[in-house]
Amino acid sequence: MRLRFLKKNLLIILGVSFIIATVMITTRVFISDEVTGVVAQENILSDDMAKFQYSSVPELIKSIYNANYKQYVQNADKYPGEPKLVLVIQVHNRPDYLKILIKSLENAAEVHSLLLIFSHDYFSEEINYIVQGITFCKVLQIYFPYSTQLYPSEFPGQDSRDCPRDISKDDALKTGCLNAEHPDSYGHYREASITQTKHHWWWKLHFVWERVQALQGYSGFVVFLEEDNFILPDLYHLFKEMVGYRKSSCPDCDMLALGNHNGLAEFDKLSNKVQTAGWMSTKHNIGMGISREVYYKLMGCNNDFCSYDDYNWDWTLQHLSGTCISKPLKVLVAQGSRVLHTGNCGLHQNKEACRPELALKKAQESLKLAKASLFPQSLALTNADSVEHKAHLKNGGWGDIRDHVLCNNYAKRL
Repeated sequence: MRLRFLKKNLLIILGVSFIIATVMITTRVFISDEVTGVVAQENILSDDMAKFQYSSVPELIKSIYNANYKQYVQNADKYPGEPKLVLVIQVHNRPDYLKILIKSLENAAEVHSLLLIFSHDYFSEEINYIVQGITFCKVLQIYFPYSTQLYPSEFPGQDSRDCPRDISKDDALKTGCLNAEHPDSYGHYREASITQTKHHWWWKLHFVWERVQALQGYSGFVVFLEEDNFILPDLYHLFKEMVGYRKSSCPDCDMLALGNHNGLAEFDKLSNKVQTAGWMSTKHNIGMGISREVYYKLMGCNNDFCSYDDYNWDWTLQHLSGTCISKPLKVLVAQGSRVLHTGNCGLHQNKEACRPELALKKAQESLKLAKASLFPQSLALTNADSVEHKAHLKNGGWGDIRDHVLCNNYAKRL
């Protein structure tokens, strides 16, 4: 009897031990799976942000394509939902001016509801560090993959076999340089540093509207800025007012211009004033607001844009307005500019003369004077200029057929 009791107890103990062991093993597996899942999730999240390798050109190219594919949006968890406005900033290599722009953005009203897209054609740890430091809104960085930095000794960079800029066509044909057959309208041969901005601008337009995942379904405007801009605190407020005015009073306005090149002179009188006009390069190329519909109009002129012999994207756009685009582009313009141009060392200026600290001081002083006139409650139309094609003398610099072909193929090569 005692032996039978001991056997029974032993069986019970073994059974309970088995159950406990099973539970422990199962729990351990579950805990292990949860930990593994957390680690995997952390790896996925960290992998979303591009890990740039600057050690060599092939590694840099790989990093750029990886970043353009993954499209990591920083601060997305902090500011969820669709952006109310998208600002696209074209960036080259002026980090001090970029810092000025970012500081002005940080001080803008309702900036947390915006998406900033920085489009780069120069790649450095310093610039990447500056942009990754933004915490006040969502940010996406995209990278022009045909930068001269990535092709230092071949097209679209400057090939040593390319024709010198000022050689005559006869001499170029005799020497057999690569692009001897294709000087520009003034007999000059291509300079890679000059052609890059137009390439970047057109690629950026394609990529933003066609490939940026965060804009799929976005039906608003995209406002285009550059790294040497400075925005006023009520830029988004004015943008909303201009969108409302366009809807009620100017439905045929194709584009918006939130900036002009007049600085803040008489801003107290012009803060709430707008006008309409035909789009002109020298007046309306700063703080441009473009809708998806206008983007499609421009894409219908892809070949014309890419073959027109002017290295400036804005002069090329003015040429299209009223030629390829039969009805000239009409723009609603803010007479009190919300975008200032701070750059004093652009494409044609001596880089040693750059004084970003003076540019910042000037912008801040102008802002102090304008502060009392910001955030107007309504807009008033002062005048409506005629909307017609404004012909101009093209600037050249864009005669090389290789530039035409590459530019034409951006839509296919995204």
